[in-house]
Amino acid sequence: MTEPDTGLYDPHARIHLGVFLTGVGPQLIWTDPSAAPHTAIESFVEVAQLLERGLFDAFFLGEGLRVRENRGRVFDLDVAGRPDAITQLSALAAVTSHIGLVATQNTTYNYPADLARRLASLDLLSDGRAGWNIVTTDNAWTGENFRHGGWLAHERRYERAGQFVQAAKQLWAAGDSGTAVEYRTDLVRLRTEPGVAPSRQGRPVLFQAGDSEGGRDLAARHADVVFSANTQYPKAVAYKLDLVSRLARYGRSPDSLRILPGASVVLGDTPEQARERAAWVRREQVTGPRAIAFFEQYWGTDLSAYDPDGPLPDIEPSEGELDPSRGTISIEQRTGKAAQIQKWRALADERGLSIRELALEVSPGHPAFVGTPAQIADEWTRYVRTRAVDGFNITPYLVPSSLADIVDKLVPELQDRGVYRTEYQGTTLREHLELPPVSEQEGIG
Repeated sequence: MTEPDTGLYDPHARIHLGVFLTGVGPQLIWTDPSAAPHTAIESFVEVAQLLERGLFDAFFLGEGLRVRENRGRVFDLDVAGRPDAITQLSALAAVTSHIGLVATQNTTYNYPADLARRLASLDLLSDGRAGWNIVTTDNAWTGENFRHGGWLAHERRYERAGQFVQAAKQLWAAGDSGTAVEYRTDLVRLRTEPGVAPSRQGRPVLFQAGDSEGGRDLAARHADVVFSANTQYPKAVAYKLDLVSRLARYGRSPDSLRILPGASVVLGDTPEQARERAAWVRREQVTGPRAIAFFEQYWGTDLSAYDPDGPLPDIEPSEGELDPSRGTISIEQRTGKAAQIQKWRALADERGLSIRELALEVSPGHPAFVGTPAQIADEWTRYVRTRAVDGFNITPYLVPSSLADIVDKLVPELQDRGVYRTEYQGTTLREHLELPPVSEQEGIG
């Protein structure tokens, strides 16, 4: 069967790279003795400067509006206690000179005028290196922290996000002109005089994770860069073609949007060593306690008395669907747990899997590129030159060592193939991403 293709080829295309430091979830092996402290400013300085040495486009920080819980208690297997992303990135702006600084910020529980001003401040302080990773949420568990509860219907979260972003764009366009901006819709209302001058790149670069229908439309209408989970080549091609068709509906050219799928990278000096390393990473990410906690979401009860290396719990799950307080389960995934558990029991019986072995099989994992630096460089060259993607947003598994391997081993291979810069050509994030000037899209000078 012929593999799908974009029908495009660009021998001069270059790979754009970012790093996303999530702060929650099992991706980061933060308990390893070699891991840098994940709440210390020194660690973030070290990572940002390492990535700048590797000529990366951007450094992303995740956002946590509420500490995650498990069975009503703080989920102590995740990192907690990081400073606010915009504050943290403002500090990093002072110790870096080129790398883009991208803050994840929510459109459901922020206010457009306030957030637009804070992001514009980061953009100005960094001399045009700021970006905004636009995210939405609608769960009542998070909303309780803001005395909102579940105020926003699930199907309307992207409606508010679109209105929110449009209002922010109008505020940025006004800059420090003193002209009042008024924006009124059913979900966003404001009237204010913005007071922060635009940076040299015009406004923060807009990032958005667009895999759902609503997310893809929001990305096509507003985003400069879109993330996706479509890392496998056929899926990446299909996603690219879909985004191009959506861009046309909003009068945008394909070159006005960069696609950076999320991925992890596991390198080895030989293919065998890389595979062994990848297996170790997966085992470290799905420890015994994490495996127990994963299934506790579905059983809805305390399973700590069960041995992770023993069989699945012999008790029936509680009534009711999944608890959203872990923050990792979408609304679409919160139903049908009884049928899911039945399937897992059948799989465990058929293959003789323990609790942890089953968790390794069925719990979510991040798409990974596994191989030698030369193998991955060849694969990435194909992806970017056929314009299936414009680069990758990397989720590291061990900080800083897994990133140092990419900078010291993979980057030179990419440079040898002519698909990665050998020096920064500009200083703003928009210039790094080779995006058209904002003035060409939105009339901002």
